[in-house]
Parts: sequence; structure tokens; C-alpha cells
Amino acid sequence: MRYSRFLILLSVISITFLASCNGAKKTSQPEWVQLFNGKDLSGWIPKITGYEAGDNFGNTFRVEDGMIKVRYNAYDSFDNRFGHLFYQDEFSHYKLRVEYRIVGLQCPGAPDWAYKNSGIMIHGQTPESMEIDQDFPTSIEVQLLGSDSLVERTNMNVCTPGTNIVMNGELILDHCINSSTGYFYGEEWITAEVEVRGNDVIKHIINGDTVLQYTQPQLDERDETYPLLIDLNDGDKMLSSGTISLQSEGHPIDFRKVEIMVLEK
Repeated sequence: MRYSRFLILLSVISITFLASCNGAKKTSQPEWVQLFNGKDLSGWIPKITGYEAGDNFGNTFRVEDGMIKVRYNAYDSFDNRFGHLFYQDEFSHYKLRVEYRIVGLQCPGAPDWAYKNSGIMIHGQTPESMEIDQDFPTSIEVQLLGSDSLVERTNMNVCTPGTNIVMNGELILDHCINSSTGYFYGEEWITAEVEVRGNDVIKHIINGDTVLQYTQPQLDERDETYPLLIDLNDGDKMLSSGTISLQSEGHPIDFRKVEIMVLEK
């Protein structure tokens, strides 16, 4: 009888131990963390061309109806006032997911190429390191693009302001490379995801489909920001981390979710 009780007690202890181990494994898995709290721009820093970091000219970036909205009510003309809303922290290995929609009419005076055009900037420089009249942070741009009867183009292309990337073992010096998506019409909500593995692979994913992949993001020696940023990066032109920012290029856009999953290196 005592032996049977001992076996039962041992079984209970073993099951409890295994359950606690499984629980520990579950809690150690990376989780999605909201970068946008749905209420205000806490943790975010605007930088608009011609203005100091932190100056949100014309309330360009605002929170209304639980969304980050990019609007141009205070602009008589866009006048090349490109804007970026930076999250306060820098990241290296992560998945970033946003839900967005491009809406309304383009701001008067915005360039033709910026029609139904916005973006997510990754591996970027800090807003404080940008020149006051600098249009775009040196970064990798994940383009957010819409189509209609006036223009048709693929979505989630990659552009490289002040940077270069490698595709299929070849250094790409072209400014933009198209993805494999179709066209996205109307003002529907779209889920855009970027998987970033430091200086290794970066993937663009839209509505669950991987549409572009590249490696080795790096500073471009031809760019005027190169001397400053190579120094800030301890002499290494390879980019393994950086800021994340949301773009204002002259067309209204809404973001109802911005979340990140930090991955192990």
C-alpha cells in the first residue's frame, strides 16, 4: 500500500513538473507588443522637413478615432515638407505589423510620385541626427502604395534612401525594387508585415503573403549622410538595427494598429 501511494505521489509530482515546464515554454515565446496605444502619440517623435525633431507642424500626425492619422489641414501647399513619425526605441531582430489604409485626396503641391504613397522606414537613423532640411531619414523604406484609375503599381516595394541592399547575391544600387504583389484599389484596410533579422534577411509580407526578400542592408557611400552615420555606427557600414518610422509624403493615411514582436538574435 505504501509503495502504491509512493508511485501515485511520484506521478503527481512528475505531471506537475512537466506542466510547469510547458507553461514556462509558453510564456517564453515572443509576443506582439503594441507600439501605438490607441489614445495618443506617447513614445513617438515627429520629424518634418524644415522643422526640428519633435515639432509636429500643423498637427500632421494626430490620433483620432483610435487611429494614427496623417493629415494636411494646415498646409496651403505641401512644399516638400516630408514627415516621419519615429518610435522612440531602436530595434534589430523583430516582426513589425501595421494595419493601414490610404484615404482621401492628395495634399496640394505634393509631388506626382507621392500620390497614394506612404511607407514604413526601418533600420533608420534617429530623428535627432537628421539635418533640419533633410527630406528622408537614411533607412530602408517599405513602400505602402495604392492604385486607382490614374495609377497602378505593386505594393510593399523597397526603396533605399541613403542605403543599399543585396538581392540574389548582388549589391543593388537602384533606388527602388518592385515586389510581386498585385494592385490594391480603394480604401480597404491592409495588413503589412516586415520580418527583420538584423543584417541578414528582411521580408515584406502583405495580408500573409511574402512578396519581397533581401539581405545585408547597408549605408551607401555615395550619400551625403554617409560620413556622419558611418561614424555613429562605429565605422561599420552594415546596418543591423535602427529606428522605425511612419511616413508622411503628401497623401492622407490611417494606421489603426502598429505592433512589434521582438525576436531572439
